[in-house]
Amino acid sequence: MSAVAVATLPADGTVPTSVYATGPVAGGEVQGDLVLYGRGDPTMDSRCYGLDTTRASACQRDPALPLRRLADSLKTLGIRTVAGDLVGDGSWLEPMMVHPAWENYDLNWWYAAPVSGLGFNDNSVDISWSPGAVGEPARIAFAPALGDVSLLNRTVVIPGDTGTTLDFFRDAGTHRIRAEGRVAQGTGGKIEHFALPDPNLYAAWAFAAALADAGITVRGTVRSTTDSNAYRGARTARALAEIRSRPFRDWIFPILNSSQNWFAEMLLKQLGRRLGRAGSWAEGLAVERRFLVDSVRLDSTQIAPVDASGLAWSNKASPLALVTLLRFARGHPGMEPFFAALPRSGDRGSLRRRFLESSLEGRVAAKPGSLTGVNALAGYLDLADGRRVTFALLVNHHTLSNAAMVATLDSLVGDIARGLPRRR
Repeated sequence: MSAVAVATLPADGTVPTSVYATGPVAGGEVQGDLVLYGRGDPTMDSRCYGLDTTRASACQRDPALPLRRLADSLKTLGIRTVAGDLVGDGSWLEPMMVHPAWENYDLNWWYAAPVSGLGFNDNSVDISWSPGAVGEPARIAFAPALGDVSLLNRTVVIPGDTGTTLDFFRDAGTHRIRAEGRVAQGTGGKIEHFALPDPNLYAAWAFAAALADAGITVRGTVRSTTDSNAYRGARTARALAEIRSRPFRDWIFPILNSSQNWFAEMLLKQLGRRLGRAGSWAEGLAVERRFLVDSVRLDSTQIAPVDASGLAWSNKASPLALVTLLRFARGHPGMEPFFAALPRSGDRGSLRRRFLESSLEGRVAAKPGSLTGVNALAGYLDLADGRRVTFALLVNHHTLSNAAMVATLDSLVGDIARGLPRRR
C-alpha cells in the first residue's frame, strides 16, 4: 500500500484540519457550535519522520502543537467564548472506524487504533508503569489526561524479578481503562500505548484543552460526530482557522520504518477518498488493487488485501507479488520516500537489531512483518559487488518462537547473499 500511495499521491501534498462555526461571531463570541473538521491527518502526534533526527522539523515532540496553533488563530480573531458545543467532526472518512476483521483484544492497543477523519496522538493514551513497594499497587499513570478517560489500578507488586502478568483492558465502548495482574519488583517498567474508541472525541478534547490554554471558554459540551450531513451547512462558509498536515512523504516513514499500523490505515482511506469514491477501506483497497493490477502488472490471483497494515489474518499476498512490486518500485522515478522509509539493518527502525556484526550489516533494506505463527521479510539486499537483490520471505503457520523464526529468516538472507555468483 505504501508503494501505491507514493506512486499516486503528490509527495508534498497535505490535508487540512479546519474550524467552522454554526453561527456568527459577535462581540468575541461564537454564537453557535464550534466544529473541528478533520480530513484524515494522522500527524498530530509525537514522533520523528526521518533517520536524521537532527534535521530541522524532522521530529515533532508535542502532539497538541497543531491544535494550539488553531486556538491561537481563533484568539487572534478576538474569539473569547463559544456559546454552543465543541464538536469533533470525523465525517470526511467513513463512519466505520474499526475494521471488522481485527481481533477484539487487539482493539485495545495502538496497532489497532480506530480510523476516522480526526486523529490525535495516534488515537492512543501513553500508559507508563513501574513497580513500587511489594504488596502495593504498581505505579501507573497515563498521558495526555483528557476528557473522561479514567484508569482503575487493580495490580499488586510481587517480590523478585519474574512473574509479571500485567495487562490492560477497556470496558467496551467506554474510556474506562483498568490494569490487572502482578508486577515483579525487579522489573524496570515500561510505556504502553492504549487505543481509545472515539478518535473524533479524543481530538476534540485535546482541542478543548488548547482553547482553554488560549483563554477561550466553551460553554457547551465536547462531543463528536461521523454524520457527514450534520455540519454540511457550516462547512460551506469560510473556515475560521485552518492548519495543514505534514506532507504525504512524511506519512510513509512511520508505516515502513516502525510499522505504525494506524498511519497505514489512514493513508489507505485517504487513497479511497482522493482517487476512489469514498474515504473507506473498501474504496481504498479498490484503488490499491487497480494500481497493482493495471500499473504494476501483478497477477490478480497473487494478492487479496483486506486492510492496509496486515493486521487482519485474512490478508494474502504471495512472495512473487511482493518481489514484483519491489521491482516496480526500483524502476519508478518518484519512489524516494519509499526507499528512504524502509528499515535498514543497524539503523533506526524495525531492523535496527538485525544483521548486526555480520557481512550484511547496513546492506539489507527491508520491511519485516509478524503475527502469531507468521513472519515475513521483504526488500532489498545490496551485494558487495554493487548489485541489488530483491527478495521476499514469508512463513505461515510455523510453531517456532518469534525470535527463532526471525533468526531463521535472517540466516536465509545470508544464504541468498552467499549463494549468488559474484560478478566478474
